[in-house]
Amino acid sequence: MDKIYDVIVLGAGPAGLAAGLYAGRSRLSTLIIEKGKDGGQIAITDEIENYPGQMVEGESGPSLIARMTEQAKKFGAERANDTILSVELEGDVKVLKSAKNEYRAKAVIVATGAFPKPIGCENEAKFIGKGISFCATCDAAFFEDFEVFVVGGGDSAVEEAMYLTKFARKVTIIHRRDELRAAKSIQEKAFANPKLHFLWDTVVQSVDGDELLSKMVVKNVKTGELTTIEADPEDGLFGVFGFIGYNPNSKLFDGILEMENGYIKTDDNMHTNIPGVFAAGDIRVKSLRQVVTAAADGAIAAMQAEKFINE
Repeated sequence: MDKIYDVIVLGAGPAGLAAGLYAGRSRLSTLIIEKGKDGGQIAITDEIENYPGQMVEGESGPSLIARMTEQAKKFGAERANDTILSVELEGDVKVLKSAKNEYRAKAVIVATGAFPKPIGCENEAKFIGKGISFCATCDAAFFEDFEVFVVGGGDSAVEEAMYLTKFARKVTIIHRRDELRAAKSIQEKAFANPKLHFLWDTVVQSVDGDELLSKMVVKNVKTGELTTIEADPEDGLFGVFGFIGYNPNSKLFDGILEMENGYIKTDDNMHTNIPGVFAAGDIRVKSLRQVVTAAADGAIAAMQAEKFINE
């Protein structure tokens, strides 16, 4: 491909689409490259309630992303469905190569996201978004007055479990060890919470149900004993939240961009260590990974890319 774009955006989740929208609206020639479906993690969320200004009743992840995609298209962002295999980011022209194509741009915005580590149980994929979640902030309200389970034992797992107690009638932490890995100060708060319970030395073996998650088999890792947990008949379902960590989609940039635990380091304006290369959304080091923060990152990255190009 001979064309040199002003901006190439890698990833079409909320960060990438917001970047494409803002770059296109700034009259920058823009290409968004996505290897799969638009949306990233939000594409598997059935309902969204916490996106500011949301006016659509029963908003879903796919419906929100569909509108973002159309907005980016409206302002001229071009699209390519491709998998980038290598990058050359130094110099005035950045080069991104796939198996069949070579893309060039003056600036690159990395918005490849991160994905939760799976719980690792049988039938897990079938119930993601139908009882299994990886975001308490996103989905806690949907389990108000229901029973929920949290898989994990680190800081995030325990903090998210305490957050869930504001909504669920009962929250049980399932942890494969006999003690939590969370900071002692967090543990003290957790043990003092009357709505929080614990299943020690336990892993989730399998999940099941009709349309929604209503049955789970757990295994004691010390004794091998299997226990079946079923939803209260009046509820018909329960929730399982996985918090055993995330895997950032950053392998492509190993040894090229500065990282921390696999996440790309940026300043407040989304600059990486290489001039003309920006990172936005879940792929970068940050304290909150939500649709609203991803979109904000994308907008900032696009504006900074414009500034870089015009300098």
